[in-house]
Amino acid sequence: MLELKDLRAGYGNIEALHGISLSVGEGEIVTLIGANGAGKTTTLMTISGCVRARAGVIRFRGRDISELPPHEIVALGLIQSPEGRKIFARLSVAENLEMGAFTRRDPGGVAADQNRVFELFPILGQRRRQPGGTLSGGEQQMLAIGRALMARPKLLLLDEPSLGLAPLVVSRIFEVIRELNRDGATILLVEQNAQMALKAAHRGYVLETGTITMADAADKLLADPGVRNAYLGDAG
Repeated sequence: MLELKDLRAGYGNIEALHGISLSVGEGEIVTLIGANGAGKTTTLMTISGCVRARAGVIRFRGRDISELPPHEIVALGLIQSPEGRKIFARLSVAENLEMGAFTRRDPGGVAADQNRVFELFPILGQRRRQPGGTLSGGEQQMLAIGRALMARPKLLLLDEPSLGLAPLVVSRIFEVIRELNRDGATILLVEQNAQMALKAAHRGYVLETGTITMADAADKLLADPGVRNAYLGDAG
């Protein structure tokens, strides 16, 4: 579904991605793990068109999208839930979800998808009229994911969905990620919580200072001593 080939990107004079290649197959959860500053968010922002690729190719369902602007990429069904949530603080929960469906022209389907979000995250249904900025961090993360789902993504990009959240909330977020995948969603997951990410994913890539250093089945990466030492806090 998604293929990056020798992708280079950066900011100003700084190159953050040094020719990375990765792929995501339909129906997979693929995770990209790495330390702060490794280039994980830059990878997703480049896929989304928010950072312009300097070299290489991004293909989505066989189409080169490297030069497309972000709104055209969204229209193709490639949807990102960004790091830091970036919800609309003054809009209500329901209005935030409606913003996620801005490209759609099917009111009945939008209403059904909003109900689906409320099934996944019941607390959002209870707070549907509450301004997004008054929600807790965990609730805002649920809202950010729900807003992305309202666009009916063919490929969902999740950037640090567990960052700064309480363990119980993190568990629920990852339950929803697995549930979405069981329902057919394809997901590219960027996550600092390497253990949770690798347990949820089918395959994984390790990104270090803008370079892919390892790629394997998620369970093999989870068992790899080097990965465990660097990202899971032990060498066992």
